[in-house]
Amino acid sequence: MRIMGRRKRRINRRKASRIGNYAVTSSIKDLPCVSCTTFNILAPIYKRLNREDPSCRESDVKDDWLNRNQRILDWLLYERSSIICLQEFWVGNDELVNIYDERLEDAGYVNLKLARTNNRGDGLLTAVHKDYFKIISHRELLFNDFGDRVAQLLHVELIAPFSQCRNGDIRQEILIVNTHLLFPHNSSLCLERLRQVYKILHYVESYRRENKLNPLPILLCGDWNGSKRGHVYNFLRSQGFTSSYDTAHQYTDADAHKWVSHRNHLGNICGVDFIWLLNPNRYRKLFKTSWSEAVLAMFKYQLSRVSLNEDDAFAFLKADSPGDYITYSGFCEALRQLNLIGHGNGLSSDEIKELWTRADIDGNGVLDRKEFKQRIWNASCSEQGEEVACDEMVNETEQTIGFKVKNAALFPTEVEKGTWPEDYSLSDHARLTVVFSPVKMPCSRLTS
Repeated sequence: MRIMGRRKRRINRRKASRIGNYAVTSSIKDLPCVSCTTFNILAPIYKRLNREDPSCRESDVKDDWLNRNQRILDWLLYERSSIICLQEFWVGNDELVNIYDERLEDAGYVNLKLARTNNRGDGLLTAVHKDYFKIISHRELLFNDFGDRVAQLLHVELIAPFSQCRNGDIRQEILIVNTHLLFPHNSSLCLERLRQVYKILHYVESYRRENKLNPLPILLCGDWNGSKRGHVYNFLRSQGFTSSYDTAHQYTDADAHKWVSHRNHLGNICGVDFIWLLNPNRYRKLFKTSWSEAVLAMFKYQLSRVSLNEDDAFAFLKADSPGDYITYSGFCEALRQLNLIGHGNGLSSDEIKELWTRADIDGNGVLDRKEFKQRIWNASCSEQGEEVACDEMVNETEQTIGFKVKNAALFPTEVEKGTWPEDYSLSDHARLTVVFSPVKMPCSRLTS
């Protein structure tokens, strides 16, 4: 039986070599480079086997979940990425955990797992290959929020085959984040996802300051449960991050329809899986104004969704105001009617005050038409952020390592054309792999 299992895996690997993306595979083997795979593998406790009976889950049929996860591992080990980030990993099943641990460790990986809070059953697995990285430190971020979401932060150092490039002045460290954000069942949860991203970036920045790290490459990997048209995407762009897949294919925001990575439980397809890259020369200051801009952009989006033009939207917020201006109470009432406050996931009183302060440019306690237009109607997450990141900078520069996106591919390949193959059964998500070439780049040396 064991021999048959090995033979089957060899057949699967040959099949992978025939239908996989040749360019990415060859890029991974063309050292020196670093590759990263992110994959939501659909926990068996969530995989429905019968549309008529939602309670019938794959977790009840051992042969099914065992076979599917062995095939997932076959793919992962065939591709052999330097970094593997998995979401919806079934941490609650010891047998499955042991299978992943054994096969990944045998292949040279160090595995770190993190369960979602409140015993949800699934979680995250991040594996880094010992041939490429040494783990300096790792942290666990528990959001303790509505969705019991979590994130992993790994601080790693590049090792061989990059040692030939090593220089006393060149730092070769990166930060890796793996996460799975909340699914936006309604508009209020879109706000919660934005909070989760802000928490991640704030945590990463705090870690960097705590350890007195100058800017270094950051990879944010995972299932973001939001597309290129969403607020999370725009917020991360405003912080200097770039979507590695879009960079590799030279896609712009107008190309959001060209690829997908997920078919959700409603049957809708969309692109939600990303590997975000922030290079040391693109750091931005993570100000609360960034958060406020993102929420005001969401506010404007909600106004436009109810078919209000600029004049109608101003009148909606003005409500019963005696003059041609918006009062704080009118502002709060509009937020309530648009479902942004008044429930557990809504804006807090402090967050509302921050938004108001941001919008009230002259500080006179009301918003006139000009302020409304500038801060709300034309609200957006600007990509022109300030260069980072500490309080004092000196003119000297030092060399650091950054990443150039060399290649990227989604599997199954049909999703790269914006369609979802009916015969794909590994998951309800596509697997995303990106290949990076380490490059030297200048980095401002920060003194605080």
